Amino acid sequence: SAMAMAWRAAPRAAARLLLGRRGIASCIDPSTGLTEDQKEFQKVALDFAAKEMAPYMAEWDEKEIFPVETMRKAAQLGFGGIYVKPDVGGSGLSRLDTSIIFEALSTGCTSTTAYMSIHNMCVWMIDTFGNEEQRRRFCPSLCSMEKFASYCLTEPGSGSDAASLLTSAQRKGDTYVLNGSKAFISGGGDTDVYVVMCRTGGPGPKGISCLVLEKGMPGLSFGKKEKKVGWNSQPTRAVIFEDCVVPVGNRLGAEGQGFNIAMQGLNGGRINIASCSLGAAHASVLLAQEHLTVRKQFGEPLANNQYLQFRLAEMATRLVAARLMVRNAARALQDGREDAAVLCSMAKLFATDECFGICNQALQMHGGYGYLKDYAVQQFVRDIRVHQILEGTNEVMRMIVARNLLQG
Repeated sequence: SAMAMAWRAAPRAAARLLLGRRGIASCIDPSTGLTEDQKEFQKVALDFAAKEMAPYMAEWDEKEIFPVETMRKAAQLGFGGIYVKPDVGGSGLSRLDTSIIFEALSTGCTSTTAYMSIHNMCVWMIDTFGNEEQRRRFCPSLCSMEKFASYCLTEPGSGSDAASLLTSAQRKGDTYVLNGSKAFISGGGDTDVYVVMCRTGGPGPKGISCLVLEKGMPGLSFGKKEKKVGWNSQPTRAVIFEDCVVPVGNRLGAEGQGFNIAMQGLNGGRINIASCSLGAAHASVLLAQEHLTVRKQFGEPLANNQYLQFRLAEMATRLVAARLMVRNAARALQDGREDAAVLCSMAKLFATDECFGICNQALQMHGGYGYLKDYAVQQFVRDIRVHQILEGTNEVMRMIVARNLLQG
């Protein structure tokens, strides 16, 4: 499938069909090993990324535009609730299908795709843990992306130690009264639905419940829009609760089930964010491949330099290794295997670290050009750096894997 090289920013080489010209080297082809159905929606996602995202990626970054209409177009293709059940508007696809789609979309704009992956995780949580009334109330408008969702777990004082969160929800009759704040919330202030983890009981994970809030509820407000290194096509704000009154009917699951709901959501979220890293790395390998071919130094193309050949070979090898690891974890989660959570953590750790290295090496291969905002490679570097931090830092991923290995 032809993927437009609009990544080289606006007027320069906009929408040059690099892949149409040279084809993807079969060793890094992301469609290898997929079913015919998977290849079909992968092509739809790649085409959407090439036509609807890549040409605007630099502008969304520079002007900090949240591309609502573009995401709604993606939702018309079924990308607003990819692994949500069809009876409430979801696409009903598998975790592997989801990974393939996010990898493809991320080649066009990693930041926008990463937000879409968080939105998908939120809708899945409502679909999976909500009752029938909640599913029908919230999911259809989220799957169509008429409305957008944000995931609210992290607080100013509890990031990696999520179970120590302090936002409290006091039960008063048929309502909860929320007080506290959440930090680093993707979409915060611009989105409509907030899936909030809050403390309804004692300390630790067993005292946490999950409430679904809607923008406009009295007592719900937002902090200033944060200035970020990357991920600029999605706003990030603090979400603040001051005697915010929420109906008990907006609680997902039972009291005390919130931490379990949050962690189950993150298993999928970790595969999704790793998949976004794969797309950025794949695009960066293609950009490096092209640059080495066209750029001459010392009288010959950089592609003739064996050191750079070897680095490109390593980048391609690491990309394929990371992709296989992510897809393996996606299958394990889909099948409900008991090692799924650990495999998701391994895949998130490995893919986000390796893919950042791939993008950074691609920037180096561009020399001084790589540091200019006219060239997309720097934006891939900036946008995927945060993937090593959010949805569980890679240090926490190591803790999860080690705990599994050593728990006797």
